[in-house]
Amino acid sequence: MLELARLNTGLDEPALHHLQRLVATWQVLADLAFSDLLMLAPVDGTSGRRFLLLAHVRPTTGQTLYPTDLVGRVVEESERPLVARAWHLGEIAAGVAPVMGSAERARLQCIPIRQDGRVIGVLSLESGTTSTRRPGELERHYLATFERLARMVGEGSFPFTRGAVELEEAPRVGDGVIVLDEERRVRFASPNAVSALHRMGIHAYPTGLRLSEVGVDPAPVDAMYRDPAPVMLELQRGDSSVVVHALPLLAATDVVGAIVLMRDVTDLRHRDRMLVTKDATIREIHHRVKNNLQTIAALLRLQARRLQSDEARAALEESERRIRAIAVVHETLSRDASDVVPFDEIVRPLARLVEEASGGPDFPIRIEVEGQVGDLPGDLATPLAVVLNELVQNAVDHAFPPGRNAAGAGRVRVTLAREGDDAVVVVADDGVGLPPGFTLDAPSGLGLSIVHTLVTTEMGGSLELVDDRGARAVVRVPVGGPDDG
Repeated sequence: MLELARLNTGLDEPALHHLQRLVATWQVLADLAFSDLLMLAPVDGTSGRRFLLLAHVRPTTGQTLYPTDLVGRVVEESERPLVARAWHLGEIAAGVAPVMGSAERARLQCIPIRQDGRVIGVLSLESGTTSTRRPGELERHYLATFERLARMVGEGSFPFTRGAVELEEAPRVGDGVIVLDEERRVRFASPNAVSALHRMGIHAYPTGLRLSEVGVDPAPVDAMYRDPAPVMLELQRGDSSVVVHALPLLAATDVVGAIVLMRDVTDLRHRDRMLVTKDATIREIHHRVKNNLQTIAALLRLQARRLQSDEARAALEESERRIRAIAVVHETLSRDASDVVPFDEIVRPLARLVEEASGGPDFPIRIEVEGQVGDLPGDLATPLAVVLNELVQNAVDHAFPPGRNAAGAGRVRVTLAREGDDAVVVVADDGVGLPPGFTLDAPSGLGLSIVHTLVTTEMGGSLELVDDRGARAVVRVPVGGPDDG
């Protein structure tokens, strides 16, 4: 809307911000009037002979006249003379005109939108003319409340420049409405509002009573009467929760009443509590899995110390290291209930596990990590962590054989990247490189066999091992788009 207005109208920024605030809060107007609302502003340089349709809202309480989008349409003065009249005279104009794009007739009420004493646009209320049914009590109160808000739009006091911020679960007219008079007494309560009160254990008939007499805390509404500004809060009573959005009704600067929208969110809050409990349970499960894996790793370490065979001891130590790599993933998942792992956060702990167990004072091994791969699904992060652990350990074990003539420390670099729909992990060392005749089709060690199987079979990716002033392993696995998480 703002872009349309900036390109095609002469409205300044304060006027545009006023229109934006109106669009953010005008659903209540459409619902109270059971009508479509169209926002129009004159096209720049046309002196109010042509109008651009900037925004459109449909009622949730009635049928729309315009199922198709009208935003961006230019309306001639001859097509909507009532709009031009409201613009030029700065007063509400009512009448009948054709529905845009149809031979059907519509009732129009065109309201000037005033900001800081000047007219900056027109709000056109449009509804059908076919109904001959006499409006009931609910409709009469809704329409009367709309008329008061329409006058506030014309006076420039609606929308409010301060007050409540719209929440995702903010109530709408259909959720329940209470209309208060100047004495803060209930003039009308819709059936849904009465039902919301009943859910809170309030069974008094509200009409004619103050909110305090009904059993509702009156403090927020009393504050709204003293200092006119919208109020939004959540009332809790027992197990019931009701979101309340109160709007003052003004005549000039005096509060002459209020409209209180109510929405029963008891079921939503119950669901939220269940989700919190479920999240805590999931985190606890991952925490216990991590603890169990660490216990298994400790048992393997104890068992390895009691073995006399160097080959058996090495096999148990490798198994312990693989289990600890999986435990790191579950430790990360235990901090967040979602099944998404910030993989970058677990790479450095994995590197430290290998670094601490490798090298020595005569020839230390330095493992560097750079780049980012982002969030990965948990079912992908676990095998990829094992693969990364194996590749780093393999580089440490084979790139720097004893007696290698080298200055300083051996270096292993882990590079992470996201390329399109793929996560790319590169493990490169500055060691002796691959042995002569090496081929991935017949890997010599269990570690590379595990890596090859996990990458190509479980993760559906590819593995490449090449000589590049040392050995370089490139793992590429599909994970979806960069923001899939």
